[in-house]
Amino acid sequence: MTTENVSRSAPEKQFFGHPRSLATLFGMEIWERFSFYGMQAILLIYLYYEVSRGGLGISQPVAIGIVGAYGSGVYLASILGGWFADRIFGAERTLFYSGLVVMLGHIALAVLPGVHGVTAGLICVALGSGGVKATCSSLVGALYEPGSDRRDAGFSIFYLGINVGGFVGPLLTGLLQQNAGFHYGFGIAAIGMALGLTQYAFGRKQLPASQKTAPNPLEAGRLKYYGLAVIALVGALLGAVALGWVRADNLSDVLLVVIAIAAVAYFAIILSSPRINAEERRRVLAFIPLFLTSGAYWALYSQSYTVITAFFDQRVDRSVFGWEVPVGWLVSAQALTVIVLSGVFAWLWTTLGKRQPSSASKFVIAMFVIGLTFLGYLPYLGAEGAAMPLFMLVLLLLGFTASELCLSPIGLSVTTRLAPAAFQTQMMALFFMSLALGFAAGGSLGAFYTEANEVNYFIAMAGLGIVTAVLLMLCLPFIKRASRGTE
Repeated sequence: MTTENVSRSAPEKQFFGHPRSLATLFGMEIWERFSFYGMQAILLIYLYYEVSRGGLGISQPVAIGIVGAYGSGVYLASILGGWFADRIFGAERTLFYSGLVVMLGHIALAVLPGVHGVTAGLICVALGSGGVKATCSSLVGALYEPGSDRRDAGFSIFYLGINVGGFVGPLLTGLLQQNAGFHYGFGIAAIGMALGLTQYAFGRKQLPASQKTAPNPLEAGRLKYYGLAVIALVGALLGAVALGWVRADNLSDVLLVVIAIAAVAYFAIILSSPRINAEERRRVLAFIPLFLTSGAYWALYSQSYTVITAFFDQRVDRSVFGWEVPVGWLVSAQALTVIVLSGVFAWLWTTLGKRQPSSASKFVIAMFVIGLTFLGYLPYLGAEGAAMPLFMLVLLLLGFTASELCLSPIGLSVTTRLAPAAFQTQMMALFFMSLALGFAAGGSLGAFYTEANEVNYFIAMAGLGIVTAVLLMLCLPFIKRASRGTE
């Protein structure tokens, strides 16, 4: 039973015209994103800055690969979060426990020195954030009846919460990093996550009852077999590290291969399941080109945390009236553009109603826009020193934002619509796997970036976006037929 069904007998307070429970999830997402993006904003420079500047002194190409692999790991961990939600705890409890793990990760980054702190911290943040991502978005989808014309607008409001946290977090971590040191920046991220857990604890009782139990509970006695499988997997990973097969400089490449294989297996499991009917199977097939497009998109967008962050640090004039803007504020600038435009897009989709482009068409628009945005860097490439003015980078970030708002919140929404009833949370995890695929690919691609080949690199990124948009356009008729009744 949905929240909207319950409201007929017990009217629920509204949050900007949406179910009141959206406010609880909105607040949780603000603080989780505060901590996540606050840490992400200073992670790359922490890795490649010299020890004398408080960093670890890792080479820039390797640091870019590590950040790409970490970002990929966050979204890959959403599969594990989805499994726990569907088979053991339910989405609501999984979200709470995942937030606790995120907080522990930020504490590790703040108090443990060197490589050990980075390793422990990033593993915890990746695992916890993966659980948050898979469950929080799924809970938002559960607030609306199938076919509700408020769904896309609701996800856009939820997405605003992501970017409020993404704006404020890097402002504070960037200032603390620049004035006090990296570990103080990581510490404020831990405090932010603690605040998010506190507000969620007060509002979690009002979330839909259906999300508090596992929809596909694990059979009695089966948990021990999964535990043995985890032990074997961890042992194999440690062995691969000991043998040198998995290293810091090839981590994103390894993840890219693993995720590609896992995605094929995941689609095969869902499509072959007797728990879905023929109509649901067609919708899963329609989701495949959207999954691949999402992977290509995030391979491009993830450059903002790697290549474009390094570009901002080294090639952009960050001086404002004699004061140097912290590198970490790049992420805040991105979030601010989303805050400015997200309300516009939510209003646009609501105003257009049935006349708005289909979700798949919005994906096409996103790929064209982000591809063209990469071309905007070309006049400033190949020059010495800080060649790009700060205002120009902000304008280019608007292009990234416009593309993001056409794909990311829409991707969350369309995934909940196309998901089979028996695989709702796991389909959301599968959508996040496309982000894992994209971030891993972005890390692998970013390792090839140098000042000597930057013109060709940015042209190649633009070409990837435009070609992907054209290919998805060819798939639109099939997607429209298969997803009929869900728009």
